[in-house]
Amino acid sequence: MADSRSPAHHRHILLMNGPDHKGLIYLVTRVLFENNQNIIKNDEYVSPSGRFFMRTEFEGDADLTQLTQTLNKELPEGIQIRINPKKKKDIVLLVTKEHHCLGELLIRYAFDELDATIQAVVSNYNVLQPLVSKFGIPFHYIAHEHKSREEHEEAILRTLDIYQPEYLVLAKYMRVLTPGFVTQYSNRIINIHHSFLPAFMGANPYRQAYERGVKIIGATAHFVNNDLDEGPIIAQDVKEVDHRLTATDMATLGRDTEKLVLSKALKLVFNDRVFIQDNRTVIL
Repeated sequence: MADSRSPAHHRHILLMNGPDHKGLIYLVTRVLFENNQNIIKNDEYVSPSGRFFMRTEFEGDADLTQLTQTLNKELPEGIQIRINPKKKKDIVLLVTKEHHCLGELLIRYAFDELDATIQAVVSNYNVLQPLVSKFGIPFHYIAHEHKSREEHEEAILRTLDIYQPEYLVLAKYMRVLTPGFVTQYSNRIINIHHSFLPAFMGANPYRQAYERGVKIIGATAHFVNNDLDEGPIIAQDVKEVDHRLTATDMATLGRDTEKLVLSKALKLVFNDRVFIQDNRTVIL
């Protein structure tokens, strides 16, 4: 294993998970060696239940389809593998009216710190269009008034079809998505929730936290599934608070936590470090 300065388009990430078996690391590294690939970094984990996870970053000119077929032949039954080129992910942001998470992501994108390409921003209000326009990114205002939830989501999906994003980021998008929409982007929708889940799910978590008299507030970035605010958790953080703070004060403090937690989660996902297993994540 060695450090390398090869072009990024020659780098790849192998993701593998399945029942643990003796010699899995050896089998993978042997196949990569025999196919003239250089391993840059390797991380692995075996869960208490005996499930094996591995992330291998490697470089070299490779036919990824053929390499995947070779690995599948060598590895035991039940092992799932996926090889991704190491590149920026194409994403679309969904927003409503709040600017703090959107602004954070736009700034990071402008300074090449996001590991992603923001293809467009979609909103059910036009409040944030002036902000987005400063960054030269397409903004799509798709109003939800006088539409059923399904009609509104169909309009959003037609817009998303233009871009074919790899991930959707709900940067304070304040509408609950239907199961039909979520299915279209299974395990590819990332949300930031303004609470340290599983506490204070649903609406007005800062008001709930204030009324409960908590001593910490937090934020949670998670994948979206069909259970409200219960998708696999990617990243969390907390801030200490006390009785002197009002619910409004907590919300203000919480916004800073939200944008940092969302940025951290996106970095992990966009660098192919997150495995989803049942309703949990393994991060390598």
